[in-house]
Amino acid sequence: MMGSTSNSLAKGGDNFKKLYNASDVTKRNRNGQTSSGLYSLFIPMEWNYEGFIDDRGMPVFESGDISRCDNYGETIGTGVIEHWQNEADGLKSDQDALNEFYRQFPRTEEHAFRDETKNSIFNLQKIYEQIDYNNDLKSSGFVSKGNFQWENGIKDSKVIFMPELKGRFNISWIPPVQMQNIVINERGRKSPGNEHLGAFGCDSYDISGTTDGQGSKGALHGLTKFSLDEAPSNSFFLEYVSRPPTAEMFFEDVLMALVFYGMPLLAENNKPRLLYYLKRRGYRGYSMNRPDKSYTKLSVTEKEVGGIPNSSEDIRQAHAAAIESYIDRHVGLKEDNNYGDLYFDRTLNDWALFDINKRTKFDAAISSGLAIMACNKNKYTPAVFKTTKKLEFEFKKYNNQGNFSKILK
Repeated sequence: MMGSTSNSLAKGGDNFKKLYNASDVTKRNRNGQTSSGLYSLFIPMEWNYEGFIDDRGMPVFESGDISRCDNYGETIGTGVIEHWQNEADGLKSDQDALNEFYRQFPRTEEHAFRDETKNSIFNLQKIYEQIDYNNDLKSSGFVSKGNFQWENGIKDSKVIFMPELKGRFNISWIPPVQMQNIVINERGRKSPGNEHLGAFGCDSYDISGTTDGQGSKGALHGLTKFSLDEAPSNSFFLEYVSRPPTAEMFFEDVLMALVFYGMPLLAENNKPRLLYYLKRRGYRGYSMNRPDKSYTKLSVTEKEVGGIPNSSEDIRQAHAAAIESYIDRHVGLKEDNNYGDLYFDRTLNDWALFDINKRTKFDAAISSGLAIMACNKNKYTPAVFKTTKKLEFEFKKYNNQGNFSKILK
């Protein structure tokens, strides 16, 4: 049972979160048992918040009920939910304090399992505004789960999306039929037909198995650009964070998503098997070259398969800055008083905890940041400096008197 918060992830909270998730009563086997053998139960803070329990032992949720008194006969004029919201609003200028308030007085499971986020490099207020907004939309069907498949099992034909409760993909937008599977064939090279609509970012892996049976997950994110077509603008529409049994299954998942949406991919090339897989299948045109260098400056491998390295400090900083800019403009409550449309809490939580010095732990943050960079590649185009060389010459002067001209010295 959980009636409050858990420790930070590094202090036992991660193990408790795994145990809690393994005790989901809605996921039982035929014998009625969860995988842990336990049943999880979360009790929101409003059910047991001191000072808001009436003389009958019941919580006062809403304000305005003057007939409700506490054990001392004092009227409880403010409901616990309004009180909690007032406290949260007062901490919005201090993002770390707000996060700790949510952790100590959680109204949702997501609040309870938040980690300590001291010195976060991103705007936590906007991230948590979006998460809370998403929680209110849980039953609204904004996100569909499923998998991609080749039609009739024929590879390199047409890709279709199949809804499935345990699917690996989270999807918030599917293009109209006429915009799906747009592939441009030029001299035997396949290229995406909807590059003007958006792009993907990917954090890949090369090895199928790991010694601990876990390992980092493969991550893929799709993001739209601003456009006047039948597509949302500047919107994350696809989230994939999974580790199928083999790396080839992951590569095929990525390839099918690229073909279905007709958009290119910017992937890290430090683990190049995915990029070689795309080239071998004839989809080199879907792999973007790094936008921060001209083609003539690319290495032999970068010219062959594309991609961008994660070893450069400049790239790391540009990647983090891309996420920061996107959060400020498109996440949480925006200037027009509407909320952002990023409905993927896994990605939002990865951003909240992101540590630029421990990037390998944040698969979703890596791939989502690359998607943002891919959609704004013009920002990273190297500047071309023109140099002019001063020619050393001068005009001679002549004395033209008489029959012959003479050079004046």
